[in-house]
Amino acid sequence: MTTKLWITLAVILLSYRSECHEAVLHVSDWTTYKEYCLVYNASWSNISSSLSDAPRYKLVNLTSTTLCDVGRVKLDLKGTAVCVMRGECAFSQKAQVAQQLGVKVLLIASKEAMGTPSANDSEYDKVTIPLALLRYRDFLDMQKVFTDGMEVQLYAPPSPDFDASVIIMLLIAVFTVAMGGFWSGAAEKAKQSVTSLSAGEERSDSGDLTLYSPLKVLLFVALMCVMLVLMYFFYRYLVYVIIVIFCLASATGLYSCLEALLNAVGCSKLSVSCGEKSCSIRNLLLAAVCIILAVVWGVYRNEDRWIWILQDVLGIAFCLNFMKTITLSNYKICVILLSLLLVYDVFFVFITPFLTPNGESIMVQVALGPGAGGEKGSGDVVVPADPTPSYEKLPVVMRIPRFSAWAENLCEMQFSILGYGDIIIPGLLVAYCHRFDVWTGSSSRIYFVSCAVAYALGLVLTFVVMLLSKMGQPALLYLVPFTLLTSGLLAWKRKEFKQFWAGTTYQKETLNTTAQ
Repeated sequence: MTTKLWITLAVILLSYRSECHEAVLHVSDWTTYKEYCLVYNASWSNISSSLSDAPRYKLVNLTSTTLCDVGRVKLDLKGTAVCVMRGECAFSQKAQVAQQLGVKVLLIASKEAMGTPSANDSEYDKVTIPLALLRYRDFLDMQKVFTDGMEVQLYAPPSPDFDASVIIMLLIAVFTVAMGGFWSGAAEKAKQSVTSLSAGEERSDSGDLTLYSPLKVLLFVALMCVMLVLMYFFYRYLVYVIIVIFCLASATGLYSCLEALLNAVGCSKLSVSCGEKSCSIRNLLLAAVCIILAVVWGVYRNEDRWIWILQDVLGIAFCLNFMKTITLSNYKICVILLSLLLVYDVFFVFITPFLTPNGESIMVQVALGPGAGGEKGSGDVVVPADPTPSYEKLPVVMRIPRFSAWAENLCEMQFSILGYGDIIIPGLLVAYCHRFDVWTGSSSRIYFVSCAVAYALGLVLTFVVMLLSKMGQPALLYLVPFTLLTSGLLAWKRKEFKQFWAGTTYQKETLNTTAQ
């Protein structure tokens, strides 16, 4: 079970943004309107930034032609917008033919995935009208909705670099890390009077697992590397394994969290006798609810418009239970684990693009899925012809919709994402700090509070760098130094570094001294 939980940490990723090339097609017939996704080249086509400034054009249906030859068109198209089919000739040729016919806007209906339209450098100056790609299925929908003719306006609302979803993501991550660390320390305090930990790996009555061996840390990181590479080459098969593991682990985590919450508020278990054993009706109902929620997520996992809420709830529960269940025995193990995972994160984000055939980051490619295309970091976008996802995505990230990205969300739901690993891995150190506070009897919880604040500051720096560079960042590059240095320097300043480094060994000695 532990190995399965660790596998889900193989994907560590912060949110990624590409330069905006999406626009909105506003279609109306004076009584109703509807908007559709467009993809255009911002350096080629000049499109208004707001609907109020966008000129209105009558739309002419020319989808029976690809508009590669002037001689085939007999209609008067001056001052209109036309929609033609994609293919047979270059975008620039279609645009030049449209210009000769007096067309003001060229829309190209596509049955294929829509990348940003481009042309040879010598062709750019020859095109003077806006050109944009439109899903063919959207054009068919327009014909059904607007039967008496259509007028269209094109506009591309600017997408600000900063989005409120970043703040919400920050709050979720900090809350999860702080609450997970607090829960781990509270559990340690509850069992401190009856449990004396020994150096080594052992399970307590609660099922907690202590990671104590540097060798096992090395093996774990090696397992993560192997798993990530396998996901890169066999994504379409292994993704379903991860989905099943997530459903099981998140249901278990949610049950553990809700049970602890109900116990904390004093909710009765409503036990009934089942022969010689007693059955808790409350726990049975709780288990049923958790299983149902996990199954609902599994069935509707690709419904981007709302399923992200349930995924984040399950994800928070999973991370909390993980930080409470898996404990690091001392600061030495924390340093080894977090340092190795920092190297792992940076290598698979920044170094692997030099090793893969298409210059792709293995981490980014696995996190976004093969259907997301290979355009990350190029300033380009690829919008699927069918908005329904044709590929599975790994469920090991927190997802918050980008509220300000109206045009982008119209084309395909855009999210700010944060990998579970960016929460759990530093969270294990925060949890260790709180347990150390318990061992030393610190009423102020100085180590726990300091490490949690350091995590929040490291995550803020991560988001700032991401916004300034406009590209995803390996969050552990900032979180690991912030949390490790803060906790280590604090222990050194308080002259407790030897005890902090020894961890459970020091705790055992303390308990033995107290007992004597």
